[in-house]
Amino acid sequence: MFRHVVLFTWVAGATEEQKATVEAGLRELPGVIPEIRRYDIGADAGINPGNYEFAVVADFDSVEDYLVYRDHPVHRALIADAIRPILANRAAVQYEVQGCP
Repeated sequence: MFRHVVLFTWVAGATEEQKATVEAGLRELPGVIPEIRRYDIGADAGINPGNYEFAVVADFDSVEDYLVYRDHPVHRALIADAIRPILANRAAVQYEVQGCP
């Protein structure tokens, strides 16, 4: 399995409506991109200061399936139209999932 993790912080002026648009758009992606095996998203719980504000964890059967997701036009449009306008910082990592004992 191949995992993609991305974390976002929003610009200071980002509205709740803009954040909700991002979340709603991300929630639609598993229904549009069948290569997504598992998709978890959510806003930070606000327990620890200094955290990123929003997280996406997506699992795929292969790197190739991840690339379909990464380059999918609906995903790219969501990034361009909803995420980038309110994005302050982004961190991401992709890795092969290894089982832990």
